[in-house]
Amino acid sequence: MSHGGLRGRVMAAVWPAPGGRAAPLGVAEALRAFRAAIAADALREIERRTPFLWLPVAFGIGICAYFAADTEPSAAYAAMLAILFAGLAFLARHGPWRFAVLAGSAALFAGFTAAAVRTADVAAPTLDRLRIVPVTGFVEAVERRGEGQRLLLAVETMADLPADKRPIRIRVTTRDVAAAPGQFVRMTARLLPPPEPARPGGYDFARESYFRGIGAVGSVSGRIETLDPPRPIPASLALAAAIDRGRNALTDRIAGTFGGQAGAVAAALVTGKRGLIDEDTNDALRAAGIYHIVSISGLHMVLAAGAVFWTLRALLALSATLALAWPVKKIAALGAMAAATAYCIFSGSDVATERSLIMTLVMLGAILVDRPALSMRNLALAALVVMAREPETVLGPSFQMSFGAVAALVAFGSAYLQAREADGPPSFGIVGRAWRSLKAGAAALIVTTILATVATAPFGLFHFQTVNPFGLAGNALALPFVSLIVMPCAVAGTLLHPLGLDTPVWWLMGQGVAIVLSIAGAIEGWPGARAVIPAFGAGALALLALALLIATLLTTRLRWLAILPLALGLGAAARPERPLVLVDRDAAGAAIRGIDGRLVMVGRPSAFVKAQWLAADGDERLADDDSLTSAARCDPKGCVVRLPDGRAASFLTDPGALQDDCGRAAIIVVRGRAPGTCPQALLITRDSLARTGAVAVHEAAGRFRLEGARDNSAARPWARRAPEAPAAQPTSRASRRLPADPETDAAEPDPQ
Repeated sequence: MSHGGLRGRVMAAVWPAPGGRAAPLGVAEALRAFRAAIAADALREIERRTPFLWLPVAFGIGICAYFAADTEPSAAYAAMLAILFAGLAFLARHGPWRFAVLAGSAALFAGFTAAAVRTADVAAPTLDRLRIVPVTGFVEAVERRGEGQRLLLAVETMADLPADKRPIRIRVTTRDVAAAPGQFVRMTARLLPPPEPARPGGYDFARESYFRGIGAVGSVSGRIETLDPPRPIPASLALAAAIDRGRNALTDRIAGTFGGQAGAVAAALVTGKRGLIDEDTNDALRAAGIYHIVSISGLHMVLAAGAVFWTLRALLALSATLALAWPVKKIAALGAMAAATAYCIFSGSDVATERSLIMTLVMLGAILVDRPALSMRNLALAALVVMAREPETVLGPSFQMSFGAVAALVAFGSAYLQAREADGPPSFGIVGRAWRSLKAGAAALIVTTILATVATAPFGLFHFQTVNPFGLAGNALALPFVSLIVMPCAVAGTLLHPLGLDTPVWWLMGQGVAIVLSIAGAIEGWPGARAVIPAFGAGALALLALALLIATLLTTRLRWLAILPLALGLGAAARPERPLVLVDRDAAGAAIRGIDGRLVMVGRPSAFVKAQWLAADGDERLADDDSLTSAARCDPKGCVVRLPDGRAASFLTDPGALQDDCGRAAIIVVRGRAPGTCPQALLITRDSLARTGAVAVHEAAGRFRLEGARDNSAARPWARRAPEAPAAQPTSRASRRLPADPETDAAEPDPQ
């Protein structure tokens, strides 16, 4: 049977026309016909140059493979493999299948190489342990937070630490409002290494800090002194400080014009400074599913660049001479590119903002070369640029959610335009056109919101373990005010600010933000506005991401193949493995699953750590809920919690009580160094945690299994080095409290 005949019969048998009947086929013939149809659709994908869209996917997989390594890989070896496969792909360029496989392999190893090179490029010392030290340096950035400030300091000196052990940049909080960007200051700071994950698979602030050049975090003790600098401030630092001073001045002007939380949110939308927004407002925005509006990213960049593009094009079109003699659309695109770049720099150039800028520049650049601005190919180019520049962003929710949402919207837009071409002629009356536009706008808002919500849901659930069921309503009600009032005012106010004519605009913007906040507050009050689900593993996320990629990148019936990874991913996510015990990285506290199946908190874990544990367990209780400790039985030596099977788990603050609990508890966590061993129980000590980081204890088939947060990163540059453990000393079994440890008692730094 010919190839065309097979494909024709399988179309009738597997995908019959509406109202048609499937032609009977034997099993063997049906399988051959199905394979032929799959091959034919794959060839159509190649003809449409769809394989190019999978190059960024392969590049990203290579980056993920680099970060999954348990030792630091060789960048040179990965680069050699990338060059080898690229050469083989060139030789096999006339064979579409071989070329696709070899080019994908080259992209994978190129991504691996990019991540390794980036890690080496940003390498800088990280503080080894808790230190209370005098520090001097240049203030790089300042953010107001309530009654105090958070400073980013470029370190000049730190006690007697040599340059190879001294962080180049630290982040500290202070109650003193006395520092300004660009100043040279001296302070006494209580500093810690950036914290590692609070649980295996959790948020890794240490890795993020490493790639941002932050080697320590902490707080200022006492006052901050302003000194004459020992040397001229570096030019790059002076520029960054000048921009930050401008951002702070504009933040104060916007926030002060309207006042309250509406003013704080309005200022954050323009300058990216979110320190004035209180937690109640953040919770309301999250519950309504519109927290993304306070993070300057794709929405803001598109609205800002779009407003400039439309305005410039409209102004240039007013002149018939310019409209006929000059490419006004391309001139407007250049103006929008310049405005978007300036907006990115002024708003702080955060990772999300830079990524959005790259995407916007690629889209506008397509206009300059007479290509469609919104296309999946442009999105693929933007993803390659972002990943090559900052490979670590692939692991973060910002990259995953933004590109997932845009991919879904572009795929839908392409299908919609094709369907619209087959639609009837448009209405020509004023009323008809207005009605048609109104219907199209309402449908577009609803459909795009649904698509973006569905596309970003797997990543949001994986990273934050929360779902906002009324996010569709929140976006549908709030985004029109953001698009029609808030963001146009943000652009106009920024342009008028140098002239001193911006106050009325900020007031109008505040009115729009106030409406948005009232919508968010109302939705927050609805029953079930926020739900927490248990954390699922990276394998489930990978399957769900693959389903999204297949559904959005492919253009033929092969899209239906997304059903398989979608079903597998949903099945894996629906059966998460909940740990029996969670222990903080420094043994400050633990969460033990009680006899009722819920977590019981013992010790003194920070509020941030408790919130992380509860969210990962799908527990909606707050970190200060009294029921978190009610099932624990405590005395001066420690606490005991009954496990679901009736056995006991013990958390000891006095290591001398180890022998008392050794024969009675199945799991023993010792906050200090254990004075001996206990073969009858699973023993977790501070020394073992120094090697593993935070741990989760699982039980299967009657055996305990330990999972450490540092299992795959102990030898990586951003991981804290395990100290040499001194020999255990005998400890008196007299009843006494273990002295408080200053490192474990330190407040958890805010990862935001």
